[in-house]
Parts: sequence; structure tokens; C-alpha cells
Amino acid sequence: MFDISAFVDALTFRAGYNTAIVAIGAILLGWAGGTVGTYLLLRQRSLVSDALSHATLPGVGVAFLVMAWFGGSGRFLPGLLLGAAISAMIGLACVEWLTRRTRLKSDAAIGAVLSSFFGLGIVLLTVIQSLGIGRQAGIGSFLLGSTSGMLRNEAYTLAALALFVAFLVFVFRRPLTLVCFDETFARTSGIDIRRTDLLLMFLVMAVTVTGLRIVGLILVVALLIIPPVAARFWTEKTGTMIVASGLIGAASGFVGTALSASVPNFPAGPVIVLVAAVLFALSLLFAPARGVFYGLYRARAFSRKVHRRQGLLAILRGEAIYDHDTLKVLRSEKLIHGDGTPTRAGLDAAETAAREEALWTIYARNNPDAANRAARMRLDPIAERLTAGEIAELERQFAGPSGVLPAR
Repeated sequence: MFDISAFVDALTFRAGYNTAIVAIGAILLGWAGGTVGTYLLLRQRSLVSDALSHATLPGVGVAFLVMAWFGGSGRFLPGLLLGAAISAMIGLACVEWLTRRTRLKSDAAIGAVLSSFFGLGIVLLTVIQSLGIGRQAGIGSFLLGSTSGMLRNEAYTLAALALFVAFLVFVFRRPLTLVCFDETFARTSGIDIRRTDLLLMFLVMAVTVTGLRIVGLILVVALLIIPPVAARFWTEKTGTMIVASGLIGAASGFVGTALSASVPNFPAGPVIVLVAAVLFALSLLFAPARGVFYGLYRARAFSRKVHRRQGLLAILRGEAIYDHDTLKVLRSEKLIHGDGTPTRAGLDAAETAAREEALWTIYARNNPDAANRAARMRLDPIAERLTAGEIAELERQFAGPSGVLPAR
């Protein structure tokens, strides 16, 4: 059962020392995943994170076997993470080799490496369970993550790794951003494209390795993809997107860990990913830049402006209006009576609309490159789109040589 008091305690870091450390590690992991994932998204290489995450599993198995062979328990976390990192680098090298030396495209190469390494990892885990060496219990938690059995020193290790990744992203943010948007300009600025790409892959690998214990190799890719995709709905600016993605990732880690701590046997990894998915859905629906509802609102507002303009021009020409939506818009603004005849306000608005239509026509003639933009701009009052000086110049041209403006 969900315990609201335990949830509040976890959110306020009063649920115990270990829980607080795990929460801080999840926050840092979410922030690092969100920021690094933003560069992956902008570089159009999000699938690479999937290949890297699955390529870590054989390294975990081999590292366990090596440590157990030399008399250890096999569960030493830094050793397992090192094995995962080496395996991920080998997987990345395989993807690079297949892409450069064969006719396979990147998605096919990623799929081949992903499935091969993951299959090898599953076989190694099966072998480990059957050998009876070391402490195999919990080694399978690297698939889906596990924070319930995490030791304090393991939490410290993961938090330090996540903080280190966030620091590297901050230091190298400029070359990463330039390479994502304009390789030519970045190259002329003295930036080594290949090294920058390798740095990005290293950051992805670091996030992947850090997230193995918290969310698992299957789900860690979600922290690299979902936060930046969600942030993309909120902004057009790269810097703002990076910050928003980091915040979404951090919030996912924080709230997911708190939810996991408030429900018995509730796995933290899947919950963190589900929280991120909820934030993505909210962004998809309600974001003011690209959200679905805002898009519907803009479409409705645009349609209303079109009907208003058409209706006012029809009033000026003395034409009958038959379109139901146009009549509805005009009636709502009290520009026509119930029988369809124009009101005094409607006649004045029609004259103003006709005058502004003439000024917009002159503007489009003077600025042929902006003709398409002017077609949308003319739906708004001209004073909201042009400066007073620009309007005065258009009126001067509209008045003609006599300098007398037509009657309003």
C-alpha cells in the first residue's frame, strides 16, 4: 500500500540516511542523463545509448568471474562498473567499425551489436548462476536495477560518477553544442569533430555505467532519451533545453526514488522511468511551445482571425454572409446583429480592416521576400506587427501625391 507519510519523508530526506543518499544519486543521474541525452538528441544519435547500455552486460559478467576467480566475492561495485565500461567501449568500437568498413547503416550496426552483446551477457549470467562461485545473489539486478540492497559505499560511488559526468558536460558544453548544430563552423573554429564525438560517447557510456545499479541497463536508456524529448516541447533555445532536460531527469530520479521508498517492494528503476514518462506526457499535452493543446489553441485562434477578417471585408462590400463560423465570430464580438446586419461597431471595424488590408498590400509589394509572412501578419491589427514609423510610411504611400488620405 502507498504510504503518503513515507513519501513525504522521502521527499524531505527524512526517510533514512541510505534512502537520502540513493535519492541524491538518482537526482544526479537524472540530471546527467538529461543533459547528455540532449546532445545525443541534437546529434541524432539517440539509438547509440541503447547499444551502449546493452553492451555493458557482458562486461558485468566477465568482471564478476574475474574477481571471483581471484578469491573475491565478485560483487565489488567499482570492478563491475569498470568491466561494464570496457564492454561498452568494445561495443561502441564494433558499431563504429561496422558503420565505417561495411555497407551497414548505423541503425543496422547498432541492432547487430545490441542483440549480440545482450545475448552474450545473458549467457554469462546463466553460467555464473550455475558455477556456484562468489556471491551471485543480486547480480541479475543490473538488468532492471535495484536500490533496496545498495550499500552506502555503492551509493557514494554512483553519486560521485553522476556528479563527474555533470561536471564534464558543463566544461565541454560549447564544443558539444557547436558540433551538434554546425560541423563546418565547429571545424573552422578549431574543434576536432571526431574527438568531440568520442567525448559525447564517453559521457553516454559514463551515464550508462552509473545508472546500471539504479535503473538497470535495460531502462537507463530512458533517462538519456525521455528528458530531452520532453524538454524539446518547452523551448526552441539550446541552453534552455539542456537545463530543462536536466531538471526533468533530476525530478524523475527524485520523485521515482521517493515513490519506491514509500511502497514496499516497489523497484526504483522502473518507477523512475515511469515518472519520466508522465513528465513527457504532460509536456506533450501542455507545453506552450509545441504542446498538443497549445497547438489546438493556436489553430483555433488562427481560424477565428480568418473568419473575422473575411466577415469584415464582406460587410464592407455589402455581401451576405452565409458561413456559420464567420457569423458566430462576428456575433460574439457584437459586430453584427442577430439578423446578420452590421452594427455601428461592425461598420467601423470593417472600414479599419479594409484600410489595413490596403496598407498590408503596399507592405507586401515593398517587401516581396516577406510576402508569405505578411499574409499571416495581416490577420492581426497592423499596429501589433509594425512600428509607428513603418505604418506612417505605408500611409504616406497610400495617400498618393496629394498627401490626402482616403476617408476612413
